[in-house]
Amino acid sequence: MSVKKNQIIPLQITSLSSDGNGVGRYNGMAIFVPFTAVGDEADVRVVKVCKHHAFGIIETLHQPGADRETPVCPIFSKCGGCQFQHLTYHAELDAKEQFVRDAMLRIGDIDHPVSPILPSPLSARYRNKVQYPLTQDESGAVIAGFYAGRSHRVIPCTDCILQPKLLNEIARTLCALLTQYHISVYREETHTGLVRHLYLRHAITTDQVLVCLVCNGNQLPHSEEICRDLTARHPEVCSIVLNVNRQQTNVITGLQCISLCGNGLLADEMAGVPVELGPLSFYQVNTRGANQLYSVVQTFAELTGKELLLDLYCGAGTIGLSMAAQCQKLIGVEIIPQAVESARQNAERMGVRHAEFFCADAGQATQRLAAQSLHPDVIVLDPPRKGCDSATLQAVLQMNPPKIVMVSCNVSTAARDVRFLCENGYQVQAIQPVDMFPRTKHVEAVIGLIRP
Repeated sequence: MSVKKNQIIPLQITSLSSDGNGVGRYNGMAIFVPFTAVGDEADVRVVKVCKHHAFGIIETLHQPGADRETPVCPIFSKCGGCQFQHLTYHAELDAKEQFVRDAMLRIGDIDHPVSPILPSPLSARYRNKVQYPLTQDESGAVIAGFYAGRSHRVIPCTDCILQPKLLNEIARTLCALLTQYHISVYREETHTGLVRHLYLRHAITTDQVLVCLVCNGNQLPHSEEICRDLTARHPEVCSIVLNVNRQQTNVITGLQCISLCGNGLLADEMAGVPVELGPLSFYQVNTRGANQLYSVVQTFAELTGKELLLDLYCGAGTIGLSMAAQCQKLIGVEIIPQAVESARQNAERMGVRHAEFFCADAGQATQRLAAQSLHPDVIVLDPPRKGCDSATLQAVLQMNPPKIVMVSCNVSTAARDVRFLCENGYQVQAIQPVDMFPRTKHVEAVIGLIRP
């Protein structure tokens, strides 16, 4: 064994891994160290040893790398939200572009040029959604924050730099009101207490905010007073909703929503698509970044107005509807009924009459469409992090579209799925990384494929 637990070793960081850790080598063994930058020279304490690699933490930083900068957030490295605040944004972008290139080559066996990554229009204050777990201090005051990495221990945070200042201000007001009216906070270990999370959504086109209190019950004491006080202090709040989640689960929201103030919805616009959002609606968390992402999808699709466009994993339909004016027929498929209804309503608000959305698993739906001899000209795939299932990919092959555009928030599963498509007759035409989640390890990618 090259190293032992608690051993302190000299280490130079030479690269970054896709999970955000710095990587150095000691006696031939890879050592992964969080919150390090390429070029760092440090003494590292080994905290975990595996068969072929180990994990460590910085004990003493002797020489910082050229890309290192001082984090602006006081709880960076304690909160589990960010991985890259200690790097310049330019270095973060370079790393993410390399993550995409490495995944495509290592997992997908795809040696195709990767276009320079598109930066997010904002590298801070870009999120339109935030979910704060709650805790209480010794005096009983309610405090919002975020979970520490790999735990459910709440780290208090009064101003997260990824969220608009308005959302942080509303969260502080809500905490003060919950304290004032002696509203209990949920305790996971005993499954007692009422309010589990504060969940806020922000519409950048209107500056309105939807407030949701996730509760271990279906009533909020003093709800009228809380709604009155909150809207008086923050007129941007257009709706306040109680979401019922009595389950002993890590899932944040339950299925039942009760409107306490307003209609329970938030109006916004993304890539020209007017949307109405509730607490359970899927929506890209970086609105400005999503506008950029969808523009790439549109470029890769190369629609002329004559095509049948099939949008799989369509959510509320925003990707497909953003291209509705450029296609002859749009079909969207999504497994979540509320999202399908949202997609239909969005199409109606746009006056789009040549779009059809139905609720089904993507694999089952594509099999059914293939059995109907449906031949889409372009298929857009925007799967969850786990990627496409085999039934979906097989049905896509059966429908044999000339063009596929894949949008992925997990380049590892994207590389796997693209490899399968390439092994079955497709060729990669373009790979475009897009930074949708600055200061975190996550990177989005759009991959265009054609059948030659």
